[in-house]
Amino acid sequence: MPSEPAPISNAARDALRQELADLHTERRTVAATLQDSDSVVGDRADEADELQRANELRHLDERISEVTARLREADVAGPPSISLVGVGSTVTVRFTDGTVETVHIGETAVARDQRLVTADSPLGRALLGRGAGDTVSYDAPEGQATAVVVSLGDSPDRSG
Repeated sequence: MPSEPAPISNAARDALRQELADLHTERRTVAATLQDSDSVVGDRADEADELQRANELRHLDERISEVTARLREADVAGPPSISLVGVGSTVTVRFTDGTVETVHIGETAVARDQRLVTADSPLGRALLGRGAGDTVSYDAPEGQATAVVVSLGDSPDRSG
Protein backbone atom coordinates (compact mmCIF):
# COMPACT_ATOMS: atom_id res chain seq x y z
CA MET A 1 0.00 0.00 0.00
CA PRO A 2 1.29 3.50 -0.78
CA SER A 3 2.71 5.56 2.06
CA GLU A 4 0.65 8.61 1.10
CA PRO A 5 -3.15 8.62 0.89
CA ALA A 6 -4.22 7.85 -2.67
CA PRO A 7 -7.12 9.63 -4.34
CA ILE A 8 -9.87 7.66 -6.05
CA SER A 9 -12.17 8.42 -8.95
CA ASN A 10 -15.75 9.53 -8.35
CA ALA A 11 -16.98 6.22 -9.77
CA ALA A 12 -14.81 4.25 -7.33
CA ARG A 13 -15.92 6.49 -4.44
CA ASP A 14 -19.58 5.92 -5.36
CA ALA A 15 -18.99 2.17 -5.60
CA LEU A 16 -17.33 2.11 -2.16
CA ARG A 17 -20.16 4.15 -0.64
CA GLN A 18 -22.71 1.73 -2.13
CA GLU A 19 -20.71 -1.24 -0.86
CA LEU A 20 -20.61 0.34 2.60
CA ALA A 21 -24.38 0.84 2.61
CA ASP A 22 -24.89 -2.77 1.47
CA LEU A 23 -22.49 -4.03 4.17
CA HIS A 24 -24.35 -2.13 6.89
CA THR A 25 -27.67 -3.57 5.68
CA GLU A 26 -26.25 -7.10 5.61
CA ARG A 27 -24.69 -6.60 9.05
CA ARG A 28 -28.04 -5.56 10.55
CA THR A 29 -29.66 -8.66 9.02
CA VAL A 30 -26.99 -11.02 10.36
CA ALA A 31 -26.89 -9.34 13.78
CA ALA A 32 -30.66 -9.73 14.11
CA THR A 33 -30.27 -13.52 13.76
CA LEU A 34 -27.68 -13.83 16.52
CA GLN A 35 -28.84 -14.97 19.91
CA ASP A 36 -27.31 -14.26 23.27
CA SER A 37 -24.63 -16.97 23.61
CA ASP A 38 -26.02 -17.97 27.03
CA SER A 39 -29.45 -18.59 25.54
CA VAL A 40 -28.47 -20.90 22.69
CA VAL A 41 -30.55 -23.97 23.25
CA GLY A 42 -30.35 -26.95 20.98
CA ASP A 43 -27.92 -29.37 19.52
CA ARG A 44 -24.44 -28.86 18.16
CA ALA A 45 -25.84 -27.89 14.75
CA ASP A 46 -27.59 -24.92 16.38
CA GLU A 47 -24.34 -23.94 18.07
CA ALA A 48 -22.44 -24.30 14.78
CA ASP A 49 -24.98 -22.10 12.98
CA GLU A 50 -24.63 -19.48 15.69
CA LEU A 51 -20.82 -19.59 15.42
CA GLN A 52 -21.03 -19.28 11.64
CA ARG A 53 -23.25 -16.17 11.92
CA ALA A 54 -20.87 -14.67 14.51
CA ASN A 55 -17.94 -15.32 12.16
CA GLU A 56 -19.86 -13.73 9.26
CA LEU A 57 -20.55 -10.70 11.46
CA ARG A 58 -16.84 -10.40 12.23
CA HIS A 59 -15.97 -10.52 8.51
CA LEU A 60 -18.59 -7.87 7.74
CA ASP A 61 -17.21 -5.64 10.51
CA GLU A 62 -13.68 -6.03 9.10
CA ARG A 63 -14.81 -5.09 5.56
CA ILE A 64 -16.83 -2.14 6.89
CA SER A 65 -13.70 -0.93 8.66
CA GLU A 66 -11.58 -1.34 5.49
CA VAL A 67 -14.04 0.51 3.26
CA THR A 68 -14.52 3.30 5.81
CA ALA A 69 -10.74 3.72 6.14
CA ARG A 70 -10.29 3.81 2.34
CA LEU A 71 -12.97 6.48 1.95
CA ARG A 72 -11.38 8.51 4.76
CA GLU A 73 -7.96 8.14 3.11
CA ALA A 74 -9.37 9.31 -0.24
CA ASP A 75 -10.88 12.37 1.47
CA VAL A 76 -7.46 13.25 2.92
CA ALA A 77 -5.78 12.72 -0.47
CA GLY A 78 -8.14 15.09 -2.23
CA PRO A 79 -8.92 14.95 -5.93
CA PRO A 80 -6.70 13.06 -8.38
CA SER A 81 -3.83 15.00 -9.97
CA ILE A 82 -4.51 16.65 -13.29
CA SER A 83 -0.83 16.83 -14.24
CA LEU A 84 0.38 13.25 -13.67
CA VAL A 85 -1.48 9.95 -13.88
CA GLY A 86 -2.12 8.34 -10.51
CA VAL A 87 -4.71 6.16 -8.82
CA GLY A 88 -8.00 7.98 -9.21
CA SER A 89 -7.02 9.76 -12.43
CA THR A 90 -9.20 9.91 -15.50
CA VAL A 91 -6.97 9.60 -18.56
CA THR A 92 -7.68 9.94 -22.26
CA VAL A 93 -5.39 7.63 -24.25
CA ARG A 94 -4.83 7.24 -28.01
CA PHE A 95 -3.81 3.75 -29.08
CA THR A 96 -1.70 2.90 -32.15
CA ASP A 97 -4.79 1.91 -34.15
CA GLY A 98 -6.09 5.48 -33.72
CA THR A 99 -8.81 4.69 -31.20
CA VAL A 100 -9.15 7.10 -28.31
CA GLU A 101 -10.51 5.98 -24.95
CA THR A 102 -11.02 7.71 -21.64
CA VAL A 103 -10.29 5.40 -18.71
CA HIS A 104 -10.18 5.64 -14.93
CA ILE A 105 -7.12 4.40 -13.05
CA GLY A 106 -8.30 2.47 -10.00
CA GLU A 107 -6.77 0.30 -7.35
CA THR A 108 -9.31 -2.51 -7.69
CA ALA A 109 -11.79 -3.56 -10.33
CA VAL A 110 -15.24 -2.02 -9.98
CA ALA A 111 -17.94 -3.92 -11.83
CA ARG A 112 -20.01 -0.78 -12.37
CA ASP A 113 -17.14 1.11 -14.07
CA GLN A 114 -16.51 -0.42 -17.49
CA ARG A 115 -13.84 2.22 -18.22
CA LEU A 116 -11.67 1.22 -15.25
CA VAL A 117 -8.05 0.21 -15.69
CA THR A 118 -6.47 -1.11 -12.50
CA ALA A 119 -3.19 0.43 -11.40
CA ASP A 120 -1.56 -3.01 -11.30
CA SER A 121 -2.56 -3.96 -14.88
CA PRO A 122 0.07 -3.63 -17.64
CA LEU A 123 -1.57 -0.48 -19.08
CA GLY A 124 -2.23 0.96 -15.61
CA ARG A 125 1.40 0.46 -14.52
CA ALA A 126 2.62 2.06 -17.75
CA LEU A 127 0.39 5.12 -17.29
CA LEU A 128 1.23 5.81 -13.62
CA GLY A 129 3.38 8.92 -13.23
CA ARG A 130 2.98 9.95 -16.87
CA GLY A 131 1.60 13.22 -18.22
CA ALA A 132 -0.16 14.50 -21.32
CA GLY A 133 1.91 13.88 -24.44
CA ASP A 134 3.85 10.94 -22.96
CA THR A 135 4.05 7.69 -24.92
CA VAL A 136 3.83 4.49 -22.90
CA SER A 137 4.64 0.89 -23.77
CA TYR A 138 2.96 -2.07 -22.11
CA ASP A 139 2.36 -5.79 -22.53
CA ALA A 140 -0.96 -6.50 -24.22
CA PRO A 141 -2.46 -9.92 -24.96
CA GLU A 142 -1.33 -9.49 -28.59
CA GLY A 143 2.21 -8.52 -27.53
CA GLN A 144 3.98 -5.22 -26.87
CA ALA A 145 1.73 -2.18 -27.40
CA THR A 146 2.07 1.58 -27.16
CA ALA A 147 -0.32 4.41 -26.41
CA VAL A 148 -0.11 8.18 -26.03
CA VAL A 149 -1.54 10.05 -23.03
CA VAL A 150 -3.79 12.65 -24.68
CA SER A 151 -5.04 14.37 -21.51
CA LEU A 152 -5.86 13.96 -17.85
CA GLY A 153 -9.26 14.74 -16.38
CA ASP A 154 -12.63 14.05 -17.95
CA SER A 155 -12.56 13.97 -21.74
CA PRO A 156 -14.05 17.11 -23.28
CA ASP A 157 -16.68 15.13 -25.21
CA ARG A 158 -17.81 13.10 -22.18
CA SER A 159 -21.52 13.39 -21.51
CA GLY A 160 -22.65 13.48 -18.06
